[in-house]
Amino acid sequence: MNKFKSDIEIAQAATPSKITDIAAKLGILDSEIEQYGNYKAKILPSVLKRLEREGKSDGKLILVTAITPTPAGEGKTTISIGLTDGLNKIGKNAAVALREPSLGPSFGMKGGAAGGGYAQVIPMEDINLHFTGDIHAITTAHNLCAAMLDNHIQQGNELNIDPRKIVFRRAMDLNERALRNIIIGLGGTANGVPRESGFDITVASEVMAILCLANDLHDLKERLGKMILAYTYDNKPVTAKDIQASGSMAALLKDAIKPNLVQTLENNPAFIHGGPFANIAHGCNSVQATRLGLKLADYLVTEAGFGADLGGEKFLDIKCRSAGLKPSAVVVVATIKALKMHGGLAKTDLNHEDLEALERGLPNLLKHVENIQKYGLPVVVAINKFYTDTESEIELLERKCREHGAAFALAEVWEKGGEGGQDLAREVVKACEKNSEFRFIYDSELSPKEKILKIAREIYGADGVDYTPQAEKDLERVNALGLNNLLVCMAKTQYSLSDNAALLGRPANFRITVREVRISAGAGFLVAITGAIMTMPGLPKKPAALNIDVDDDGKITGLF
Repeated sequence: MNKFKSDIEIAQAATPSKITDIAAKLGILDSEIEQYGNYKAKILPSVLKRLEREGKSDGKLILVTAITPTPAGEGKTTISIGLTDGLNKIGKNAAVALREPSLGPSFGMKGGAAGGGYAQVIPMEDINLHFTGDIHAITTAHNLCAAMLDNHIQQGNELNIDPRKIVFRRAMDLNERALRNIIIGLGGTANGVPRESGFDITVASEVMAILCLANDLHDLKERLGKMILAYTYDNKPVTAKDIQASGSMAALLKDAIKPNLVQTLENNPAFIHGGPFANIAHGCNSVQATRLGLKLADYLVTEAGFGADLGGEKFLDIKCRSAGLKPSAVVVVATIKALKMHGGLAKTDLNHEDLEALERGLPNLLKHVENIQKYGLPVVVAINKFYTDTESEIELLERKCREHGAAFALAEVWEKGGEGGQDLAREVVKACEKNSEFRFIYDSELSPKEKILKIAREIYGADGVDYTPQAEKDLERVNALGLNNLLVCMAKTQYSLSDNAALLGRPANFRITVREVRISAGAGFLVAITGAIMTMPGLPKKPAALNIDVDDDGKITGLF
């Protein structure tokens, strides 16, 4: 039992295997990795090329997503890790592919993001903090491009860039509301051209999205070059290639693009690479890590951020389409506490049985199940079990899931690790054996408005979509540039199926408002920003950073 131990205490008490042993378990040679100490490594591109030459077939791809998040918590990453350990417990060759945690939430709202209890990836402190430096490299590459753009204007502006039409902001991997909107270039002519600008969090940067969707270093550089940074006085787009920034950016990212290898508490392989947010970006780990995991494991478990309406939809409609991936099964994670919260129960009242509140909250889960079924994929509902869950609540939940054509399993991985994930693992294996016909929610040839409407109606349950004058103007530009075929990445609150965070459960009779559309030509999608969503979060009243410390021996405490 871990009721008296924090996640970080459990992680620090673990006995990790040398990363060379983890690599060997996967069939990777010592010469094919670059070690970052004893317990972290980057995998060289030559591994995937070797496996493709050898004709190695892909394993089963399992997506883990969840219901709409609540303050009660769902535990999607914990379930992903515990499921991987559970699959290995029942004799399967399984690995997990996750995103790298952003420092923003690590020091902000929720603390670490490396799983929980006895279902964690280690070294937990490294993963949650600087890890192998990937996110810092992305931040630097992004800001190098921004600096080169401003320098081009300062040094004669040969491309005739209109400073009022610069759309490429700066980035940092922290929550900092004061930098959302700023004025730069003050202090006279030697310090640049004064203009409005701002910062986005790095995990919302197009550079992050590009790194996660790129097939290799060459593709990365090509995609970086396509990024639209600004427009000229006669409204022609200016790209990173136009200012000759893509080569130097790619040089900064040459190591960051290599997937990272670590391990679970039970010494099973874990790929952790890339970290785009799912509410304002596409919310999935890198294509390279996923492809590598599919070649090296018979079952690859991967997670997409927030609920199935956000990370799940983007994984299926953006990542799978871009990379040619086909999932075998989808796990939708829920907790009985969270469902009761969706049913209107206050957080302080979640520890006692309330079948009525649970039944009122169930439509949220069932909507996510229905959404995944629209993609033609088998669904397993995983209940992240708490000791307060009653037999009556579990029975009601299981009955409703099975009525809606979803398999069901209790998971006790937080308390028991892989042992507590064996029932879920068996259900997932059965789901993977089913015949499925994977399909997308929208056709890529539809217009941007038609794509957005498809997502809003089919996935969110909205009656329709409204556009602000700014969004209409943005879409006119998309059309003028011939970019209507780009996919759509919705930026929306994670706390509701709607764009109003206060609407819990399964809201009805609502419309989605798109207030802005940003072009991410390098990533291959349009970012439709809805409601009050921000691309630079702020810190809460009591940020997690208040509890994080390090002692004189370098031991970190308070990191979740």
